[in-house]
Order: sequence, then structure tokens, then C-alpha cells
Amino acid sequence: MAEELDRWFPRPPQREPGRRLGIVVGGSLSKGLEVKLDPQTVIEGLAVGRYVVIHGRTGRRFFSLINDVALDATNPLIEKTPPDVSDPFIAQIIRGTSTFGRIHVAPMLVLEPGADEPKPVKTVPEHFSEVYEASPEEVALVFGREEQPGYFVIGEPLDMAGVPVTVNLERFVERSAGVFGKTGTGKTFLTRLLLAGIIRARVAVTLIFDMHNEYGWKSQDEARQEVKGLRQLFETGEVAVFTLDEESSRRRGSKTDGAVYIGYDQIAPEDVDSLSALLALTDIQVGALYFLHRRLGGRWLARLLDEEDPLEELQEALEKGTLHGGTLGAIQRKLGLFRRFGFLRAAVPEDPVQRILEYLDRGVNVVLEFGRYGNSLEAYILVANYITRRIHEHYVRRKEDALGGQGEEPRPLVITVEEAHKFLDPAIARHTIFGTIARELRKYNVTLLIVDQRPSGIDPEVMSQIGTRVTCLLDDEADIRAVFSGVAGAAPLREVLARLDTRQQALIMGHAVPMPVVVRTRSYDVAFYESVARRATPPEETLARGRALLGREEGEI
Repeated sequence: MAEELDRWFPRPPQREPGRRLGIVVGGSLSKGLEVKLDPQTVIEGLAVGRYVVIHGRTGRRFFSLINDVALDATNPLIEKTPPDVSDPFIAQIIRGTSTFGRIHVAPMLVLEPGADEPKPVKTVPEHFSEVYEASPEEVALVFGREEQPGYFVIGEPLDMAGVPVTVNLERFVERSAGVFGKTGTGKTFLTRLLLAGIIRARVAVTLIFDMHNEYGWKSQDEARQEVKGLRQLFETGEVAVFTLDEESSRRRGSKTDGAVYIGYDQIAPEDVDSLSALLALTDIQVGALYFLHRRLGGRWLARLLDEEDPLEELQEALEKGTLHGGTLGAIQRKLGLFRRFGFLRAAVPEDPVQRILEYLDRGVNVVLEFGRYGNSLEAYILVANYITRRIHEHYVRRKEDALGGQGEEPRPLVITVEEAHKFLDPAIARHTIFGTIARELRKYNVTLLIVDQRPSGIDPEVMSQIGTRVTCLLDDEADIRAVFSGVAGAAPLREVLARLDTRQQALIMGHAVPMPVVVRTRSYDVAFYESVARRATPPEETLARGRALLGREEGEI
């Protein structure tokens, strides 16, 4: 008889759930679900940002996120006249019956019976559905495993020590991404983790504008402990370090592959235009830059900075009023700042951008250290904009040639910039190369990884194109609004973000993860160094490089 009943009325699939927490008692898809906790569930052990799984009556499993924890009672008078709980027996009777805990959860994904992967949730479980802690197997089912190609462990969920959460790096580099958080929350270490994962997985090649010399060679954490840079992590040639300040690199013991010098004749008005806000250049003065370039030719900047040059070609324009003398004088005074930048030279023997491109085209990741010039925002923006604009032009040509069957597509490139709001301010984002790249998604195989503590200063149109957002603690309301702009169902996540710890916790959401996740990020320590070293270079690739260096034929030892 039992077999007949099972044939006509199949039972839900058996599973090994985690610890039961309670049952669903109300809610909706848009506003989330209310869960009444079981008497034996200790409410103090549940934290905002933790994962739970709701088992539906039809065998569906709803993966959900706790976004609020509350106390409740069957009788409102208990709040006005609380009972005497000095007697442990009375307290035990009241807890779980007259008083109880309640959590609010947001359903994110649902796993249908017999399905291999979860899908976006479009319904809710019925009343009294059981709620369990998410198991390690369920977390792996949702986020994937590190053994899968392109997946990288970024940390572990809150209150689930030892359970890895991975990020799909192939999807991470498909669109521009951002790492946000106020000063002191560990943005640099988190960015270094992500970059190490990208380099190890070889899903893209990276160009890092290292403003404070923290990515290429060794640096220090807040405890004054030495930490490795990317060049030291990958010792088989995957990372090259260039510098704008050779003297600073020598003092710090940084091993570099060369110095970058830019000639005055290589700078175009567009490069100076990106500094208009910092240099207080008016629209008239910006327009005059292009006029001066046309009149003075390629050496326009060198001649403007040469106090002995009479600029005879401009006399007619000054007399006719085409160019105002006050405008010319103001431009020369403001551009005088460039004389303090030692990486700017009257002439240089080679094109620095072409040299960097040679490394990127070979699949070698490039870190550009700024040395002492990292303290000058003008130098950082000038160099980053100068190099990025030319690299983007190169990638556009390569991509168009590939579409026309005249060559191969360039490797996917991720450009990392700090102080991103200075490049992507609403007033200039539409006119800078960084705004163009962010809006193009991956049209030309180039994306951005922006690192910033003030996301509210970034153009909203650019923020809407950020595919994956990794956010540490933010306490400014405008910054929080900016991070969640364009994110559906962001209201519950705001509470989660507001309660992050100041260090080593982050909310990850967007293109690279199937659902928002709050993680305790993995430590950037000896264990991580060893993990990267074990997986950095496959044995067959190491052998191939050795053969190439020794000049031996295939098959020789």
C-alpha cells in the first residue's frame, strides 16, 4: 500500500538540512518574509547578512538573506508589565511561548526540484514552511566551487567559518567593477585579493595605476607588518612593475622593469583637459588649449613652459583678439605645475605607452608605481588619463581589425584606478576616457576596476554600468544611496551594509555573484601566498617557458 501511495503521491526529495530555525508566518515577495523562531533557537546567534534556506512544500528551496532581527510577543501587555523571570522555570515557560524571536528574510534564489542550479525567485513559500540554516553544500551550489575554472574564493559568509564563497572572475571582468568603502576599511587589501585572483585565473590582463605604491612591490599593513605585492606573489613573469619615480623605487627596494617618462610633445590638449577642475581652468581657457595646439604644433606645451620663448606665432592672434593676453598668461601660470613633475621631459627616446602595450599584449600584467608623485592628484590624473586614452585607442583598432578578419582580438584588459570619483565626476565623466570605457561595457575588451571611498561623487550614469560592486562599510547616506543606485530590491540590503564591521567585511552584489552576499574576506597572509603559488602557473606552462628560455626544441629535456 505504501508503495502505491508513493507512486501516485511522490514525496519531496530527502535532504540533509542544517539546523532548523523556525517557520514562515507571513510576508511577500517584494517586502520579504517574516519568520517566527523556534523556542530553542537563540536569537543572539543570528546576524544580519546570514544565509537561510526555506524548504517549500513542493520540494523547492528558497535561498534567503536575513536583513532584520526582532523581538515579539503574543500579548502586547507583556511589554508594559513584564513578568518576573528571576525564577528560571518561569523564564523557560515564557520564552518561546508568550515571547519569541522573529527574523525578516529576503528570498533571492530558488532551486526547483531536480534542477542543477538556482534561478531568480518569482514566488514565495507557503505559510509554516520550515526555515533552516544554509549548509556548506547549499552555499557551494549557489556560488560555485574554487575547483571550477574562473572561480576564486573571496571569503566566507558571516557566522559560517570555513565555508568558502567564490566570485566568478570571468563574469567579474565582463563589465566594469567597483570596490567601495570609507577610509580604513581595507579597500586596498580587498582590491589586491581580486587582482591576484584575476592574474592567477588568467581571465584578463591588468593595468594598475598604483597611486600609493601598494600593489606592485611589498608594502605594510596598519600593524606595520610587511605584505607582499603582486610582483612577489607571481615570480614567474606574470607581473611587471614600472615606475614614474626611480629614486623612490630604489629607496623602497622595489624591483622595477623600467621607468616611464613622458615627453612634452606627447601630451595633447585632451590630457590637460582632464585636469581642468583641479587646475581651475575655465571653459575659455580649455578652448584656448586646442587653439594653442593648432598654432604651435606638437611642441605647444614645451613652448608654453619655456619662459624665454617669445611665442611669435601668437602675436597676430593677440593683436586681433582671437586669443586674449590674460587667458594666455593664466594658462602658462597654471601649467607651470608640470615643471615639478620629473617624469615629464622635453623629449624622450621611446613611447612609454607602446612599451606598456607590448607587455599587455604578451599577457603580462603591469603595475605603474607613482612614487612621490602619488601625493599629487594632478600627476595621477594626468598620467592615468594619458596612458589609458592611448591604450583604449589601440584596443579599438585591434578590435575593429579582428571584426574585419585582419587580426586577433586583444586580450581582455582591466584597468585599475584609485580616487575614481576624480575621473568620473558628473561634470567631466562624459568627456573623459574613463567615462567612455565604463559606458561601453566590454565592447572593446576593456573594463575598469575603480577603487573609491566616495561613490556619491561618481556620475550616476557610470555607476549604473558598474557590473559588480564590492562594498565595505560606508556611513555617509549619499554614498550608500550611490552604491545601491540601479539595484533592484536594495532596501533590505541597506540595513545589511550599515552593520558591517570596519575591517575585513564586505557586501558583494552584481554580475559576478548569483545573489548578494556578505562575506568576511579572506586574509592576505602567508596562507594566501601559498595558495596563489600552488595555482599560479600550471606545470606544463612552466615547462614551456623553460624550454623557450633554454632554446630547446619541443620534447627535449
